[in-house]
Amino acid sequence: MHRKALKASIRQRSGVAVIHLHGEVDGSAQQALGAAYAKAEGWGLPAILLDFRDVGYINSKGIALIVGLLSRARASSTRLLACGLSEHYLEIFQITRLSDYITIYPDEQTALLEAASLGESAHTRRENTVQETL
Repeated sequence: MHRKALKASIRQRSGVAVIHLHGEVDGSAQQALGAAYAKAEGWGLPAILLDFRDVGYINSKGIALIVGLLSRARASSTRLLACGLSEHYLEIFQITRLSDYITIYPDEQTALLEAASLGESAHTRRENTVQETL
């Protein structure tokens, strides 16, 4: 079986740091996920959105990495959001109770609209062209 290494691109949109994940979230994703999160966290925005729409596989080590990001977010009073989870991984987030701490949306647009309505985007309402791939 061919393993698809995780790639993460980050950008700011509507006052939210968006981390688009592409590939597999497993133990080997630690460096890419950690680097993307650190960059997003450095922007000092009130919320970080993990976009899972292009993630085909998450194993228990991947879940542990996500728990680590949640811990970092809580320590810095940053809201951690997620979108694009398949039905299977949505159920996993519910079983593991990650969904109790990470607000889950069906897609990025819905997440950003909700964040804006909650005042999450008060920090900046402009579209920012900053984008990086790690």
